[in-house]
Amino acid sequence: MSIDTEVTVPDSDIETLGRELGEAIRNLPEYEAFESAKSAVESDDELQEQIQQFESLRQEFMLARQTGDASQDDLQELQQAQSELHSQPTMSEYLEAQQRLDARLEAVNKAISEPLDVDFGEQAGGCCQD
Repeated sequence: MSIDTEVTVPDSDIETLGRELGEAIRNLPEYEAFESAKSAVESDDELQEQIQQFESLRQEFMLARQTGDASQDDLQELQQAQSELHSQPTMSEYLEAQQRLDARLEAVNKAISEPLDVDFGEQAGGCCQD
């Protein structure tokens, strides 16, 4: 006689747990701080203009790099624009909030992955692994 010690959870229960986890994450201080910082970035017209200018410069650089026309000066100009953008207090706060949320989500991922002996974050790297 064999005793089945594995606990099976219906798929619907797993999905319910997933939704509950999502709601719990929404209530984390890190998530709330991230959302607040994101709203501040989105409502700052001057910062939005600076972001658009940076993105335009980045696109120009990427195109120049693809055609072999990118210079070291172009790279330095892009890096300077990024540095100036990141030094804006609203953007700096947003980036810090994003890092704190990322760290918290990484810890949650580890807690989920650990009993499965699978690192989902590592697997997200793509289909071709060296």
